[in-house]
Amino acid sequence: MSIKKLKPITSSQRFRVVNNYEEISTTNKKNIKYLSRGKNKSGGRNNYGKITMRYIGGGHKKKYRIIDFKRNKFNIPAIVKSIEYDPNRSSFISLLFYADGEKRYIISPNGIKIGQKIFSGKNISTDIGNALYLNDIPLGTIISCVEIKPGKGATLARSAGSYAQLLSKDGKYVIVKLPSGKNQMILNNCIATIGSVSNVDHQLEISGKAGRNRWLGIRPRTRGVAMNPVDHPMGGGEGKSSGGHPRNRKGIPSKGFKTRKTLSKSKKIK
Repeated sequence: MSIKKLKPITSSQRFRVVNNYEEISTTNKKNIKYLSRGKNKSGGRNNYGKITMRYIGGGHKKKYRIIDFKRNKFNIPAIVKSIEYDPNRSSFISLLFYADGEKRYIISPNGIKIGQKIFSGKNISTDIGNALYLNDIPLGTIISCVEIKPGKGATLARSAGSYAQLLSKDGKYVIVKLPSGKNQMILNNCIATIGSVSNVDHQLEISGKAGRNRWLGIRPRTRGVAMNPVDHPMGGGEGKSSGGHPRNRKGIPSKGFKTRKTLSKSKKIK
């Protein structure tokens, strides 16, 4: 996968960096109906119409693709039919055709090929795209789409380019290094996918203009230093003042302040 910088034929394209989408296949241009459903927009409002999440609204219409996060079709071979763009997530998705005729979408691992045969379950190889129990995966293996509760479905390392690493095994638990750098103990009968997530250059893309964010449903965000002191702790001051130490509108510092509540309660997170 690669990215490219556009020629500055307009002001908005001067800084635009786009994805080449070389991994995307054109064999299946239309999404499968029973694997997709309509997606309503909230505009950041709750059921009373009150804005509870700012800077959300508008955006292009989307259909949600139903992703198989559980990978529970054990020992049934599947063929990768296509690799597609998903407007609801940063990674690509792969369409699988199983031997029994069923079709499913999965999060596309990095390096998966069209026509590749993949499996899930026990006593299978550790090839990219296969889903295995954590107890059956060799130490040091790069994994993604990791469960934290057996049968719940993938929860960890699902965004573009992210991955986890299996560090050690201890009884009925394994220790996994998360994308955040934290080590977490997970039950060894949870399932994970071999390989990192696709679209690794997603973080290198540059929108180039504000209008593209509006297409994604992101409304303009007002800086705290541009507000009045009554609206934000960093507001006010004579002229263009820096605003002091970075913090949110509730006064919580943005840099170096630990906000994790489960760190002291959970013994499985180190």
